[in-house]
Amino acid sequence: MKLSVRMVAVAAVLATAACAPQTSGNSSSDKDEKTGTLRVWLFQEVNNKPKEEVVDSVLAEFEKAHEGTDVTVEYIPVETRAQRIKAAFNDPESAPDLVEYGNTDTAGYVKDGGLADVTEEFTAWDEAKDTDPTARQSVTVGGKIYGAPYFVGVRALYYRTDVFEELGLDVPRTQAELISTAQQIRAAKPELYGIAVGGAYTYGAMPFIWAHGGELATDTGGSYAAAIDSAAARKGIEAYTSLFGDDNCPAAKCAAMTGNDTITAFAAGKAAMAIGGDFSHAAVEAGKVKGTYAVVPLPGLKPGSIAPAFAGGNNLGVLKSTTHRTLAVDLMKRLASKKAQGELFEAMGFLPTFSDVRQQVAAKEAFVKPFVETLAADTKFVPASPAWAQIDAGQVLPTMFQEVVSGKKDVATASADAAKKMNDAFGSVG
Repeated sequence: MKLSVRMVAVAAVLATAACAPQTSGNSSSDKDEKTGTLRVWLFQEVNNKPKEEVVDSVLAEFEKAHEGTDVTVEYIPVETRAQRIKAAFNDPESAPDLVEYGNTDTAGYVKDGGLADVTEEFTAWDEAKDTDPTARQSVTVGGKIYGAPYFVGVRALYYRTDVFEELGLDVPRTQAELISTAQQIRAAKPELYGIAVGGAYTYGAMPFIWAHGGELATDTGGSYAAAIDSAAARKGIEAYTSLFGDDNCPAAKCAAMTGNDTITAFAAGKAAMAIGGDFSHAAVEAGKVKGTYAVVPLPGLKPGSIAPAFAGGNNLGVLKSTTHRTLAVDLMKRLASKKAQGELFEAMGFLPTFSDVRQQVAAKEAFVKPFVETLAADTKFVPASPAWAQIDAGQVLPTMFQEVVSGKKDVATASADAAKKMNDAFGSVG
């Protein structure tokens, strides 16, 4: 079969999203055709060509194995995914059979009724047993599985080896040492941030909260309650926000910074440390600090411990409305297979979700090691609630951090206000 890959213009995507209905009402298809055309939506990357080549290879084998079948792929912008995918849930005629989605979107898409329950097929898949627990959690809602993990992303501590050598500093072994080391660097080199931090960098702040024993929210038996205002969480908030000030990263400049901003500052040589992902490696390598930096796991409270990190990444899911369920599930497993994930790492640097494959790539690429160690130590995920999309979009946690670092509110007041907003969101989805 001839491989058909169709790129979609951004304008067309936006037009489709704007015109489509936004309410849920999707239902399962009673058809399971074994031939025909499958439609797939994958995310458009900054440099998409390497990803396309990996995908094309998988599709060629899939089409060869299923005579009378071909596949069309649309690469859609990540920024407009929510509108586009939710619209597809309500319009099965134009919807894809298989879609890539962010792992924090799972619960919301399940609530919308758009994703098919593939628990039986996933658990029967030989390779599934090697999926790491956090990645598996990211496709699980209410004990049922709604897709296959595609890749995972995690953050660690980037630091300037030249600066540390010049100042005779040791790599921080605890979060307290991290804070004091950042302040020492700033005092000795006021042109640098000791560590670049951002008030809008939620995933950089979370390890401080989790390391102190705090949680974002707790599962109360099918629903969630905010825990960001607990005593343990407040200690983590205090630790993170202590990094905003003239003695490290001035609030006037750093309160509005995002994760990308902090990595940009580090890569440009404006910071001695930064919390960045495995996915940040290429950007740092392309910057001024190439050859003068290293990466270690972000330390926890005790020497030798690793702070829990957020396990980000993407998943692949079959739409409930598909008329090609068997084929779509097979393609999902092929795209998310060990072989394909290994190739995706080689092409894009995305970390595999299989523990054994991660160990293999870590043995090949030294830069992967601290991220693999972080994943092996402990990772956390956001509440598996459709309310998380509201909380995230509403900038609830960044607002809390920014209120603290600006001096508008103390930690107790800001966290209590954030908890109320989170509970309002949790309550709105039942």
